[in-house]
Amino acid sequence: MLEAIWIACAFALGLAVRAIGLPPLVGYLAAGFAVTGLGQWIQFPAYDGKVINHLAHLGVLLLLFTVGLKLRVRNLVQPEVIGGGLLHFLIAVILFSPAMYVLLEVSYYEALLLGVALSFSSTVLAAKVLDSKRELRAFHGRVAIGILVVQDLLALLVISLAGDTSPSPWALLVLGLPLLRPLLFKLLDVCGHDELMVLFGLLLALVIGGLGFEHLGLSSELGALAFGVLLAKHKRATELSNSLWSIKEIFLVGFFLQIGMSGLPGMDALILALLATVLLPLKGAVFFLLLVLFKLRARSAFLSSLALTNYSEFGLIVAAIVLPEWLVPLALTVAVSFVISAPLNRIAHPFYERLSKKLLRFERDIHHPDQQPLSLGDAEVLIFGMGRTGTAAYDQLKERTPRLIALDSDPGKVDRHRKEGRNVLFADAEDQVFWQGLEMNRVRAVILSMSDIEAKIISVRQLRQRGYQGFIASHTLYPDEADKINTAGADETYLTMSEAGVGLAEHVQEQLQERSA
Repeated sequence: MLEAIWIACAFALGLAVRAIGLPPLVGYLAAGFAVTGLGQWIQFPAYDGKVINHLAHLGVLLLLFTVGLKLRVRNLVQPEVIGGGLLHFLIAVILFSPAMYVLLEVSYYEALLLGVALSFSSTVLAAKVLDSKRELRAFHGRVAIGILVVQDLLALLVISLAGDTSPSPWALLVLGLPLLRPLLFKLLDVCGHDELMVLFGLLLALVIGGLGFEHLGLSSELGALAFGVLLAKHKRATELSNSLWSIKEIFLVGFFLQIGMSGLPGMDALILALLATVLLPLKGAVFFLLLVLFKLRARSAFLSSLALTNYSEFGLIVAAIVLPEWLVPLALTVAVSFVISAPLNRIAHPFYERLSKKLLRFERDIHHPDQQPLSLGDAEVLIFGMGRTGTAAYDQLKERTPRLIALDSDPGKVDRHRKEGRNVLFADAEDQVFWQGLEMNRVRAVILSMSDIEAKIISVRQLRQRGYQGFIASHTLYPDEADKINTAGADETYLTMSEAGVGLAEHVQEQLQERSA
């Protein structure tokens, strides 16, 4: 009975908010509060909250495991990640704690813990938003996720110090996890492509990573993330992530429902939520200024900061352990920050374009780690996006068209392709500054092989607005997306699966002709 109510409310409100242009997760949050409110008027079966809490926990573990599959450890050990994460934590606690003490009239200790809880940003929301836009591996996405990992480690430290539990002496064994990588690679190789691979992912994320870390006195979330990172360099890491996608999405609905079902807010909750909402822009501004200080361009700093401008589910964990009376107020605060942050992140790129003139004033006049090319030299063919489709197109053209260049927004992917001898540069097609300074006078054809539909549309429009008259080809999976890309100015947009079928049929026909000759 309860499960039917959860599903019905989540679907109805998720569909409703999507119709007005908001992410469905906002509807799931509203559904949680709606179920709690209906419970005062309708006699529901007895319920202790364990089922929805367990589903939510599984969803978080799977999300962090799939995030880990897309991370590179060397990308985390960067000044902007470690320095930005630690400095923001200290500044946020220094700013938030006095505000909590003065306005909420709590003790120094409670004010400090509330400041700590509000200093964290949501790993779940940021990862989900970035993943939905396929920006986890973009420069700003990697910076945001790296800072969240730093914050998660700080949250683990706070929980250990403030709570009654501490890591087991056996926790030092996790330092030897990299030694397991060859074994994990071998197991993934022999799992095939079906349900056994899915079970292997669940085993690592929920059992060995999640439950195993808990038994060591460590965070299960950290364990799921760690095992994802161990497999990140495997050639089938993306396939494993995709295979877990549907399961992860369903369980994450439980996470957002859980926040809303923490209880109906009282006056204290409303005051805290209002105060925290007022402070939310300050939290984002501190992130932006710190990242600019660490040499990032204004655009990368803004996009990373926007993904981090929210409050974290880890705040609820802190509250459950040491501030149980503040659990419902913090749940409302987190929910409100999600409602604000999710729509803003959805329009992050056009939002930056509107603010770019003001934000560029803060950019330092130095070499930036996310610097982009100003000239494509004598290249005649340009490929945007070096995934499987872009790489296949590059390899097919390189013998016939030596003046070939490719661009990708994932620095790690760029490094790999350059080592393999391909002419690939780092660039983000959705960056307006990139287009303003780009010289591509000799380019005669452009191939758009990015996975994100918005990136393709923006690229086509920017090319045509700059007066480019050459050939533009793209690909997509869906006919409605093909229409949008062509309307923006592309010459041809191919349906990937249809073209694969046509190519396969042509190959078979050639073989039949050769054998009959």
